[in-house]
Amino acid sequence: MDVAEIQHQNPKANSEKAGTGMNKYTIVCALLASTNSILLGYDIGVMSGAVLCIKENLKITSTQVEILVGTLNMFSLFGSLASGKTSDYIGRRYTIVLAACTFLIGALLMGLATSYLFLLAGRAVAGIGVGYALMIAPVYTAELSPAMSRGFLTSLPEVFITFGLLVGYIVNYALSGLPPNMNWRLMLGLAAVPAVGIGLGVITMPESPRWLVMKGKLSEAKQVLIRTSASEEEAQLRLEEISKAALALPPSTSPLTAHEDGRGAWKELLVHPSKPIRRMLIAAIGINFFMQASGNDAVVYYCPEVFKAAGIHSRKQLFGVNVIMGLAKTSFVFLSASYLDSFGRRPLLLLGCAGMVISLAGLGLGSKFLEHSSTKPTWAIALCIMAVCTDVSFFSIGLGPITWVYSSEIFPMRLRAQGLSLAISVNRLVSGVVSMTFLTISNKITFGGMFFVLAGIVVVGTVFFYFFLPETKGKTLEQMGALFEDRDTSIANRVRELREM
Repeated sequence: MDVAEIQHQNPKANSEKAGTGMNKYTIVCALLASTNSILLGYDIGVMSGAVLCIKENLKITSTQVEILVGTLNMFSLFGSLASGKTSDYIGRRYTIVLAACTFLIGALLMGLATSYLFLLAGRAVAGIGVGYALMIAPVYTAELSPAMSRGFLTSLPEVFITFGLLVGYIVNYALSGLPPNMNWRLMLGLAAVPAVGIGLGVITMPESPRWLVMKGKLSEAKQVLIRTSASEEEAQLRLEEISKAALALPPSTSPLTAHEDGRGAWKELLVHPSKPIRRMLIAAIGINFFMQASGNDAVVYYCPEVFKAAGIHSRKQLFGVNVIMGLAKTSFVFLSASYLDSFGRRPLLLLGCAGMVISLAGLGLGSKFLEHSSTKPTWAIALCIMAVCTDVSFFSIGLGPITWVYSSEIFPMRLRAQGLSLAISVNRLVSGVVSMTFLTISNKITFGGMFFVLAGIVVVGTVFFYFFLPETKGKTLEQMGALFEDRDTSIANRVRELREM
């Protein structure tokens, strides 16, 4: 069976009917793929507390702390860049396994580290695995999911990042009483446990049907679609739509050629992009840039440092605040994921950004007051704790889950892996830069000043999202090209709306 034959089996098929249901098998596959994201969440959460113990045990400076924290993010850049071509070559499923195995090696190196350099090496290896995981989980889930449930399923990576974060905080709290030479090694080394389970679990998953179509394996793709659709009729409709997109590929990237490993995709993305592709790239890179420029990862990593400056010095209390923050973040990411497919991407994104601006401004005010107060009043500390919790909560409503959903769904099939890997590379680069400079800049302009800067960045991001990110709710992956064809008209309409307000 080839693509042309599929096209003629049901001429009445249309994209409106495709993807109208979701079965339990689809949910299980999406959950398994997204569990890879636990690894990043756990590292962010556990590192925020482990770094206090590492600093005490290894006697390292604040600059070395920044390098240690940022190394994972900087090296995840390499994993993100490599993941696009890797996933096109070996498939989405085995790329998830590769990500888990790489992180496993990094976690073991960190847990067994005997020196600062040994620890850096472990974080570098783990970072590469994180880079692979961040790109491949949303791509696999988006390609497997029906259109009407894609928002919920593709937001699962952020749900698992947040869950991993909470687990990391709880592990910090539980192990904080151990000797300093033991607690941080256990905190970091325990990440190997979920990596093993993820690697074994993912092997049982099917391959992405869209990747199978790109490889010309249409019979296998149909079998996967039958298992992941509400009915055989829906599976046939989805296969026809995917096959139409495959027939539209340029000859050099056709699924019927000898191979499809992403060659030519980088040229089409960066050298000679069409207007829709350029707009997709700007949207994907923009949302990933502002996701990390908002400082969420840095706030989470350095939350104990912020509250130490605010007057909380007990390690148990510092880790306890982290657990409270993790619970708030986890609750709101579940809320966002549940309503993404009914409310849409744009409303939740803009709501989340507005909430982050107010929260960061409040955190800046509270921090500024504490910096100029010798008594450290309880109300000001409570304001800072509340502001941090609301900031990460609004991030979990908007930028957190929607970045992964939006980035993974807007690119056409032939460019999806490379386009997302490029966007996530920007994500990781900005995360690394922010993580490695947060303390240094805060020492120059104070924590309060830093939070005001972050609030300003989120304001700029909100304006960008309003003008450049169209709503994608309910659209199939194959309809995204038409959506981005009309961006000039859409932007003009947004300007007209603002003038009429």
